Amino acid sequence: MGLTGTTLLLFTIEIALVVLGATVWWWPAFAKRHWRAVLGRVGLLFGSQLALLAVIGLLVNNYFSFYSSWNDLLGTGKDGPVSVKAAAAPAPPLGTTASPSASPTVEPEPANLPVLPAQELGKEPVDTTVGRDPQKVGEIRSVRIPGARTGLSTDGYVYLPPQYFQSGNEQRKFPAVIAMTGFPGDAKALITRFNYPGVALDEMRAGRMQPTVLILMRPSPAMPADPECENVPGGPQAETYFAKDVPRSIAAAYRISTAPGAWAVMGNSTGGYCAAKLAMRHPEVFAGGVSISGYLKAAEDVTTGDLFKGSQQRRDEADLLWRLQHLPMPATAIMLSGAEKGDGDFRKDADAFTAAAKAPMTTGVASVPEGGHNFTTWIKLLPAGFQFLSAHLKP
Repeated sequence: MGLTGTTLLLFTIEIALVVLGATVWWWPAFAKRHWRAVLGRVGLLFGSQLALLAVIGLLVNNYFSFYSSWNDLLGTGKDGPVSVKAAAAPAPPLGTTASPSASPTVEPEPANLPVLPAQELGKEPVDTTVGRDPQKVGEIRSVRIPGARTGLSTDGYVYLPPQYFQSGNEQRKFPAVIAMTGFPGDAKALITRFNYPGVALDEMRAGRMQPTVLILMRPSPAMPADPECENVPGGPQAETYFAKDVPRSIAAAYRISTAPGAWAVMGNSTGGYCAAKLAMRHPEVFAGGVSISGYLKAAEDVTTGDLFKGSQQRRDEADLLWRLQHLPMPATAIMLSGAEKGDGDFRKDADAFTAAAKAPMTTGVASVPEGGHNFTTWIKLLPAGFQFLSAHLKP
């Protein structure tokens, strides 16, 4: 009996109805003042509550696809390999240099963002022989990122790779990737659960990723609202915050290039939708975006409020598939990744998206055979996302 199947849900509902009926039927029999009667009432209450929680849990899981199977829930079964489909257009080779006209001038490194002491990488031990030496493992700094244009701000983390601290790189400027959680999310989870810095370090050491700075954030600078990375009329200008304010603030505090093609963005769930949308809307800023279990249309619910203020045009433009079908192709690279089975409409969305994309846009698809809308699935897809973006970032 499958975890997400209708059979299990209906069976659980039937059990819950039986338990609730038994609770109503037997309750008068346990009305006496006796320890056996007290235990009977406790048992009836516990059984009825457990049955209701089981029904609610299955309904929520079926809707959000947190776990796609019993193996996914229990962590059993064999992990399938990550499959990466070739990009729809040739990508620039790793190490391609930006044109001289786009090269930034070397400036002194200011320090106008608050920083906290370096923290451990999310995966221990990263390298038992080097400890916390930033020249070997890099450094994680906690920051609050202000938005000069929008007035928005949010907390996050910056991971500086080992090369940032190594001799000979004092004037070097690095490419950067903004990494986002789902909503509401906690930026710290990108370290403690995803291990973004540790995975990136492994990829850099293996030569599959160029030295890159990571900016780890949640997808909303206007909590508790979820603006879906939109510039909401009369509301938070979240799109401008991520596309303009964040690169400007971070590049002012760290040696990060501001040249075209030096930034990219990735994320999971809401963060994945934001990543693809920001890269498509701002190809002059983002060389690429990776959506991990993201979606193609902006969510509209109690957390978002009215994002479009009645404008169908704005709603359409927030639909990534609609953009491909009706607007000029952006010169950026987008990878969609997820589970072939159990991850909502990933396969359907990926097929429609890649079919609609044309040059100069580049697309890629990474997938695992089975998985839910959860950390277990997303972590498996991180290396493919890093490799895809690194091939398009211009150092």
